[in-house]
Amino acid sequence: MDGGCSVDGYRSDISRTIVFGEPTQRQRDMWDLERRAQDAALAAAGPGVPCEDVDAAARQVIVDGGFGPDYEYFTHRVGHGIGLDGHEWTYLVRGNKTPMQPGMCFSNEPGIYIYGEFGVRLEDDMYITEDGARLFSQQSPSIEQPFA
Repeated sequence: MDGGCSVDGYRSDISRTIVFGEPTQRQRDMWDLERRAQDAALAAAGPGVPCEDVDAAARQVIVDGGFGPDYEYFTHRVGHGIGLDGHEWTYLVRGNKTPMQPGMCFSNEPGIYIYGEFGVRLEDDMYITEDGARLFSQQSPSIEQPFA
């Protein structure tokens, strides 16, 4: 489920993975891996950090978890700028060496997609402070409880 809103002209973007019925163990395991990737991106983000390093941190967790190589199952960037538009430059993606600065806002949305089976995405918006990245919202606690 992907949604968001606009307040005083500023946008938000949030996604949660929802399973109708009881999740399988494979879905739980992939959700847990996805959450670790989202955590890695959040931990990597901060002032002076090149945007591509945040993507690389999340992508490495997913590849190490067996869903690689590279863009095979994680087929998009880890995030995008967010502000007056829902999807703004600057992107958290390989090749973007733009250094993050305090006040910048981004989505943090790694994903794993297995064609013909299912996909898992967690998305929260984060902002860069002098001390690192912070989330605007509470992360999803579990696949069984998508919202905190």
